[in-house]
Amino acid sequence: MANENNPKKIISGEDYINSLRNRGLQVYLFGEEVEEPVDNKIIRPSINALAKTYDLAVSNPELASVISPFTGEPVSRFLHVCLSAEDLVKQNKMQRKLGQLTGTCFQRCVGMDAFNALYSVTFEMDEALGTTYHSKMKEFLKTMHTYNYVVGGAMTDVKGDRSLAPHQQADKDMFVHITKRTDEGVYITGAKAHQTGCINSHYMMVMPTMRLSENDTDYAVVGAVPVEAKGITYVYGRQSCDTRSEDGTIDVGNSQYGGQEAMVIFEQVFIPNDLIFMDGEYQYAALLVERFTNYHRRSYVCKSGVGDVLIGAAAAIAEMNGLTKVSHIKDKLVEMTHLNETVYGTGIAASYQGYQTKSGNFISDDMLANVCKHHVTKLPFEISRMAQDLGGGLVSTLPSEKDLNHPVIGKLLKKYLRGKVDVDTEDRIRTLRLIENMTMGRNAVGYLTESMHGAGSPQAQRIQIGRMMQLEYKKRLANIISGIEIDQNKEELVEEIGSYFERVFRV
Repeated sequence: MANENNPKKIISGEDYINSLRNRGLQVYLFGEEVEEPVDNKIIRPSINALAKTYDLAVSNPELASVISPFTGEPVSRFLHVCLSAEDLVKQNKMQRKLGQLTGTCFQRCVGMDAFNALYSVTFEMDEALGTTYHSKMKEFLKTMHTYNYVVGGAMTDVKGDRSLAPHQQADKDMFVHITKRTDEGVYITGAKAHQTGCINSHYMMVMPTMRLSENDTDYAVVGAVPVEAKGITYVYGRQSCDTRSEDGTIDVGNSQYGGQEAMVIFEQVFIPNDLIFMDGEYQYAALLVERFTNYHRRSYVCKSGVGDVLIGAAAAIAEMNGLTKVSHIKDKLVEMTHLNETVYGTGIAASYQGYQTKSGNFISDDMLANVCKHHVTKLPFEISRMAQDLGGGLVSTLPSEKDLNHPVIGKLLKKYLRGKVDVDTEDRIRTLRLIENMTMGRNAVGYLTESMHGAGSPQAQRIQIGRMMQLEYKKRLANIISGIEIDQNKEELVEEIGSYFERVFRV
């Protein structure tokens, strides 16, 4: 949580950065413990990116904030439970804008999508089982809104032998699980991998990562954990070109903003009863994962905002090289834009077609959310290929910033690395470094690797799309048009699996 010596509500990016100080987190980077993550040159860009979510809420409150139903005060839209399709759409618009402002991952989407999924799942658990998880979830959100905290999500277990269920693993810690239950709460052990923004959060929502069976009861645990809780160790993830952050502002490509992933190791971490939202109800793990991935896959419209920055860099380098009138250059920029808007279009369509759950909150359209994420596993890579094409070989062979600043060779480099005579050589180099940063440097983690594997790798979306493609319904349409007699015995089945189109044609 925020520094206990300063528990005021967070408003600005500066407030947020101050809330991260003096928390005593156990963070390791390059084999050494980090004394203060806020002041670490490699970690700080990721903190700046998340701070931008607060600054946007101040400068554009309509887009990035909302009046809390729990406190009646403005709160970050990243903490909002979506109560309409319009809420879902505004999340997407905010995500694209933040992608444009930072050129990287701003790390708050996982938590936002996690508690939105839990909001409806806890309601349905209580309805069926007589539990009290939903009321506890609302109390937790009220606290988060009171202080305007950052909630991170922790879903991806390290998994061990992928052919085995959690309870079958030789080492039970390959999936986070309950090791002890007391009257006050539970203790968990295990590890979560690739955790986005975990060190930059105030709380993490720990969740199961897959469908569970009756034998996996101890793995069916959901709980909110303060990031500084006793027993948590963070091992910071290495990113391509990350040490460039330690020297200068040119070679790193994007010196202000970056993403963050870390491995989170839990060793007998306590979760009190009032922060537990699933405790052994294994039959609801799959529903939670499904709803989370639904929200999170359409959240990948954020990559269209990052794509806007990369397209801008590609257009800028073409102009600096004097190639703006060349037809194939213009065609590539058109194609990059077409691909980028395809990502945005499918994601925001999933939100526009959102529907209400039993709890009253809204969830995005399942089919279109999966289509959006499946596009994201491919299209940013193609956009990046064309950006590298337009940038040329210098994207990956530029001399260093130290060479550029050398009293002797620096003058030669500024002479021979010039493009158009009216373009400053350093500006050209900065643009090329930005393309490198986004397509093969540290922010390629958020734009490419995360696009491939975040919220499930490509096959996960193909499986879901296959489940929802409604071939019987579509065959019936074809049969009617072609004059083939309809089998009335299939009518009930056809109507049932045609439910997706009920949402499509809802007016």
